[in-house]
Amino acid sequence: MICLADAFKSQLDATQITSLQQTYSVSAAKKRSNLPQGLVQSANKRVGLAFGSMNSTQVQYAKALLKELAGTTTNEGWDELQQLLNADEYLAANGGGSTYGAANYYLAFLGTPATTGTFEIQFGGHHLAFANTYKDGVLVGATPSFRGVEPFATFTWNSTSNQPLQQEQATLSAMLTGLSSSEQATAKLSSTYTDLVAGPQQDGNFPATAMGIKCSALTSAQRTLVLNAIKTYVYDVDDVNAATILAKYTNELDNTYVSFSGTTTMTTRNDYARIDGPSVWIEYSCQNGIVLSGTHPHSVWRDKSKDYGGN
Repeated sequence: MICLADAFKSQLDATQITSLQQTYSVSAAKKRSNLPQGLVQSANKRVGLAFGSMNSTQVQYAKALLKELAGTTTNEGWDELQQLLNADEYLAANGGGSTYGAANYYLAFLGTPATTGTFEIQFGGHHLAFANTYKDGVLVGATPSFRGVEPFATFTWNSTSNQPLQQEQATLSAMLTGLSSSEQATAKLSSTYTDLVAGPQQDGNFPATAMGIKCSALTSAQRTLVLNAIKTYVYDVDDVNAATILAKYTNELDNTYVSFSGTTTMTTRNDYARIDGPSVWIEYSCQNGIVLSGTHPHSVWRDKSKDYGGN
């Protein structure tokens, strides 16, 4: 990772390095948004170097670094990240205009990538926040991690079929439909949720009391369905670190709660799902389309003790 980070920097001029390489601070790490670039408020303005200000060689070096940080599972990790960039290119070409597109995604080094000290490699733009924090060469936080997509239906871009978040939708729906009618009644939230509770600029906005059905009350098969849903978020991280994180969440599963509102399909407006554990926090919210007709999801994975590397 550090070799790839240094190789990328070697391709940049001094002005580009000034934009890319910044001092580590939590306030800089929090400068992220799920909105397209043209709608981002100045207070939350993204930091880093935009893909649109790089030449094609520099972009390839940047992507080589991101690939190293991301998981290898099909439709997750690096594969998902590329499909999300394709989705924004699709929006730009189908009514969204120049505020959308891969040129509007930013890569930042907060702190210098090295085997000593704290640094974060942050990549984000519309519907995407990838934020890995390292201390002395070890990953100490892979969250907040935001994923959303429009269009939600499978689309074709550059002759390639894309469906980047349908795995998240399918596993969350399977988790909920795997509950009995009485268990669904316990898991059903009384409120309607139109967006995420702990989305961008909502740090630490976790409810004081967990709601829904506790996983200790579920069968082994039902608990597996919960873990399958968690995997679609954790597997966005490189495979070795993902295994460590998943082991932690598996050990905490008895004290993890599942809840939802709306329908169990996770495709209808205001469908909402939540996984709330001692550490893991996952939300999924289905909303109306902005550029295109139909619905589209927002989702977030947070870790209550490891957001921003625990800082």
